[in-house]
Amino acid sequence: MSLITPESVWNFQQSLQAKAKANPKLRFYSLYDKIYRRDVLEFAYRRCRANGGSAGVDDQTFETIELAGLETWLDELTEVLKGKTYKPQAVRRVYIPKADGKQRPLGIPRIKDRTVQMAAVIVLEAIFEADLPEEQYAYRANRSAHDAIRAVHGLVNQGHRSVVDADLSGYFDTIPHHELMRSVARRVSDGAMLKLIQQWLEMAVEETEKGGRKRRTTVNKDSGRGTPQGAPISPLLANLYMRRFILGWKQQGWEKRLGARIVNYADDFVILCLGSAQEARARMQTIMDVLKLTVNEEKTKTCQVPAESFDFLGYTIGRRYSKQTGRAYIGTRPAKKKVKRICEEVSEATKRSTLSAQTEELVAGLNRKLRGWANYFSLGPVSPAYRAVDSHTRQRLRQWLCHKHKKAGAGTGAYPDEYLYEKLGLLRLEKLTARLPWAKA
Repeated sequence: MSLITPESVWNFQQSLQAKAKANPKLRFYSLYDKIYRRDVLEFAYRRCRANGGSAGVDDQTFETIELAGLETWLDELTEVLKGKTYKPQAVRRVYIPKADGKQRPLGIPRIKDRTVQMAAVIVLEAIFEADLPEEQYAYRANRSAHDAIRAVHGLVNQGHRSVVDADLSGYFDTIPHHELMRSVARRVSDGAMLKLIQQWLEMAVEETEKGGRKRRTTVNKDSGRGTPQGAPISPLLANLYMRRFILGWKQQGWEKRLGARIVNYADDFVILCLGSAQEARARMQTIMDVLKLTVNEEKTKTCQVPAESFDFLGYTIGRRYSKQTGRAYIGTRPAKKKVKRICEEVSEATKRSTLSAQTEELVAGLNRKLRGWANYFSLGPVSPAYRAVDSHTRQRLRQWLCHKHKKAGAGTGAYPDEYLYEKLGLLRLEKLTARLPWAKA
C-alpha cells in the first residue's frame, strides 16, 4: 500500500502551510470540513493501515473493514462526520515493557477514531509546522532522532558543555487541557475542529482486568490533563505544548544570557549552556511550573563535559579516545544500558522455551532485532558495542543449538563462527561498520 502523499493532498497542505508562514497571527476558521474530504480521509486510512496496530474496543480490524468493503466504510464515516454525529469511543489500554523494567501505558483507539484523528493531523500539521521552532525534532518531516543527536553533539563541540539533562514526569499524561487548547486555538478558530480535539483529549480508557472484566475510567476528563498516548493526534499536540517552553525560554532571554540552547525530541530534552547549568536548571524549573508540568528531580541532572558524560536518546555523549592516535575528543556511542537491553532481548529470544522453533525461524527473528537495533545505533564509534552484541548473540545461539540438538559443551566446536554466519546466515554487526564512516574511530 503506497504511502506517497496524493498530489491533491500535498497541494492542499502546501497551501495551508504557505498561509501559516506568511501570516504568523492568522487563525484558520474553516477546517472541519477538510477532514472528510475524500482524498484526505482515504490517505488518513492508508497511513493508519501502514502503522498497523490491533483493534480498539469495537474489535474491528483493518482486515474486517476491507473484507466488508473499504469504500462503504469510508462512505459511512464521511456521512457521520458531515452530519457532525461522530463521537469517539473509549481507548483500549495495554501496557508495554520499558527498558527499566517498568511498564508504559499505551492507548489503542478504534480504527475509526484513528482514521479521523489522522485526517485532522494531515490538516493541522501543515499549519503548525510553520510555527514549530528548530529545536524540536520529533514527529516532523525530514527530521529524526539522529538529527537531534547530531545537533547536541555539534553544540557540545562548539563549547556548550554545561548540560542540563532534563526529565519530565509523565509528560504526555500531564499536559493540561485548558492550556493546550489555548495553544491550538491560537491558530484554529473553527469551533467544530476545536470540539473534536477536546473530545479526543477526554476519551475514556478501557482496561481488561485479570478476571476478564472490562473497566472504563475517565481520568483525563476528570483531571483535565493528558493526551492519549498511542493516538495519532497525540504527537502533534505534545509538540505544540512543548513549543511553549522553548518560546518561553527564548522570550525570557535565557538562551542569550546563559548561552543556553535546547534540543528537544518528544518528551526528552537537554539544555546545553556556555554559562551555568545550575542556573539554567532553576530557570527551566520555573517555566515548567508555570506550564503545570512536573520536573523529575531524581532523574534530572547537570553535568560538565568532558569531565562527565550524559545520555540522550539512547546515546552517551562525552569524552572518547581515538584508537589510532590516543587523542581525546567529544563523541557519541551507544549507551551501555541500550547494549545491555539488546543483549537481554537476544537472551529472551533464545531461552529454552523457544526450542520448538525452527532454527531458520529463530535466526531470522534475531536478525530482525539486530538489524533494527543497528539501524538506530549507527552514529559514532559503534564497533565496541557491535562486538559486545555479536559476542553475546553467538554465545546464546550456540547454547540454544546445543540444547535443541542435545550436545554437551559450549558449542564452539560443533557450531563455529563460520557455521553461524555462513551456514545459518546470522547477521554480524561488525560487518556493517564498513559503511559507517565513524564506526572504527
